[in-house]
Parts: sequence; C-alpha cells; structure tokens
Amino acid sequence: MATHGLPAWPWTGSDAEALPAPERLLLDAARLWEAEARAGRPPIPALRLLLAAEDAPAALLPLDALLRAAPTQARDFGCELCPRVQPAEAALLLACALAQRGHRGEALAALLRWLPLGAAYAAMPAAIHLGCALRRAGVLLRQPLRVARRS
Repeated sequence: MATHGLPAWPWTGSDAEALPAPERLLLDAARLWEAEARAGRPPIPALRLLLAAEDAPAALLPLDALLRAAPTQARDFGCELCPRVQPAEAALLLACALAQRGHRGEALAALLRWLPLGAAYAAMPAAIHLGCALRRAGVLLRQPLRVARRS
C-alpha cells in the first residue's frame, strides 16, 4: 500500500474528544500505557481497570506487547489530556483498525510509517491479536481509509 498518496493521514490532528468510542478507548489506553511507562511504573495494572470498564480485558496483553515492541522514541504519544491526536497515535489507530479487519499488508504499511522495520514486524502479531481481542469484546475500529479514498 502506498501511503504517500493519501491527502491527509487519517486521524492525525483530529480532536481526540471527537473520535469514535473504539478509537478513543485505544487512544486513552495507549496514552495511559505511555504515561505509566515514562513514570517508571508497570503499565499493566493501570490498563487493567480501563479495559475492564469497557469489557475488553482480553486486549490488555496484546496492547502491552504491541507498545513494548515500539522503541521509546517512536512512542511519541500525547499526554492523557492532549486535545489532538499525534502522528504516532494516528498510525497506531490505523494499523490496529486494518489488522482487526484482516488487512495485514496495509496494517504493516501503517506500522512501518510509525516504527522501524524490525519493530514493525515484531509488532504485527500483537496488532493482530489486539484487533481480534477488541472485536470479540464488540469494540470495532473504523476503517478511515475508505473515507479518505472517497474524498
């Protein structure tokens, strides 16, 4: 998938509060994970409560594995209260949405925009498992590329 032809990378710069509920859950979880990791605390206990509240506790370990696969400098996420979606967060949302729908090649392309080659390949299984866990919990991420292609 060529990513250079997109008019704007989906979700980048979007209002975080205006995101659909599934994307907002994933964004909040990623930001919380990063905040806990930066503070030197284990991220899993904080995520457990957030994901359990949304009936998606099975997404805990795949999300943790996905974010651990990303180098620290690549996890340039906003703070928990940042009003806009950062580019790294947008790539994460898109990759997870594509992996959830079984578009593995496109999901890898989205991960490659965000992560170095080795990290992107290492993150793919976790992205697939995360998408499956979210789907089983009824958390369906949107496919923003369809909207981008129509405009």
